[in-house]
Amino acid sequence: MNSYIQKHTSAAPLAVFRIAFGTMLLLSTLRFWLKGWIETLYIQPKMFFTFYGFEFVQPLGQYTYLLFAICGISALLVALGWYYRVAIVSLFLSFTYIELIDKTTYLNHYYFVSLITFLLIFLPANTYFSIDSKRNKDVFANEIPLWCVDSLRFFVSILYFYAGLAKINSDWLFSAMPLKIWLPAHNEIPVIGFLLNYSWVHYAFSWFGCLYDLSIPFLLWNKKTRIVGYFLVIIFHLLTSLLFPIGMFPYIMIVTALIFFSPQFHENLISIMRFIFKISNQKEVKTYRYEFPHVVQTLFIGFFVVQLLLPFRYLLYPGELFWTEEGYRFSWRVMLMEKAGSAQFTVVDRKAEKIKAVENEEFLTKMQEKMMATQPDMALQYAHFLRDHFSKNGFSNPEVYVDSYVTLNGRFGKTLIDPKVDLAKETESFKHKKWIVPFSDEIKGL
Repeated sequence: MNSYIQKHTSAAPLAVFRIAFGTMLLLSTLRFWLKGWIETLYIQPKMFFTFYGFEFVQPLGQYTYLLFAICGISALLVALGWYYRVAIVSLFLSFTYIELIDKTTYLNHYYFVSLITFLLIFLPANTYFSIDSKRNKDVFANEIPLWCVDSLRFFVSILYFYAGLAKINSDWLFSAMPLKIWLPAHNEIPVIGFLLNYSWVHYAFSWFGCLYDLSIPFLLWNKKTRIVGYFLVIIFHLLTSLLFPIGMFPYIMIVTALIFFSPQFHENLISIMRFIFKISNQKEVKTYRYEFPHVVQTLFIGFFVVQLLLPFRYLLYPGELFWTEEGYRFSWRVMLMEKAGSAQFTVVDRKAEKIKAVENEEFLTKMQEKMMATQPDMALQYAHFLRDHFSKNGFSNPEVYVDSYVTLNGRFGKTLIDPKVDLAKETESFKHKKWIVPFSDEIKGL
């Protein structure tokens, strides 16, 4: 281990990663702004589903535009390597704050971006081919510890491999679910669209997706198979982008995978950028030294221990993970299930003998209602919102009940939440929610 820690490599891979990652986040921020999603997702809703433990993260109203502006400017500064330390901290905080405002919009790739920006806070990504290193010779270094680059490679490998492990389940491999539902919906695509109606294509996509996720880290790490691996990365993520509306994530993963290529490959990319932008080369050789190496190394070890263990926290809960979703988020379970359902809430005032059937669209957007109806923790939050709302509007000690029916991966709809339980009296915690009706089927796998 000591021998490995002492190894150094070119700073070029980290510099290229910084430029590519910052640029992609800048484009993502602009895309969000131009499509009007800031208004529809973070300003218009009447309530927001905060993450447990992060209730202090509240929507900012019209100031949300300022938050996105800070995020976009920070991404640009990171790409340029200009005031990098301030910019990367600002990017991490602003992006993560946006992510935590409403779990309705939770996606694995938002979580991925937050963690990458966190890692970059402690990595010397601005020591080479940056405005900082050009302006300040003390910042410049063209050699960095090898583990700085390998840490990013390892993190990307965790994402892929754990996503592959999650696909080793009976619904995905032996029923081709949920691809059997999703793929035929895109049969209008030119040339290949008609193929998406065939069952054998659904199974081929399912098995290929699983094998791809499990093998791609090894293909990218190995010099002999790296080109093949990267070709598969491009094909896989372009197909994903074509078939599923998950924004910039496929393209972020395509540029992220470049971190596995050799230092010389990245030096060549930087040489091309130097030529295009007429930037001179700093020819001296200088190695970056951490001021507190053991502190940073300990932090990174702790970070990766958490990342390796956190996806398995679902084992602490009884019941079917896809049904209860206890331990589902933050575990790299990517596009594994299709859940749809309905939730009819009733508010009761026993003292005044009043009963109110809630119209969800009065309080929730269509997207919020769709997500809430299938996720028990969101249903609980909504019940508490209704309790507080009706307490202020003439109800005394309101009780909140819900009739909920959910279908999972094409199964018949079943009751998700016990309709006899007063959700107004239930509390959120990391404990198992006993009021979730048990799943009557079994999905075998990890």
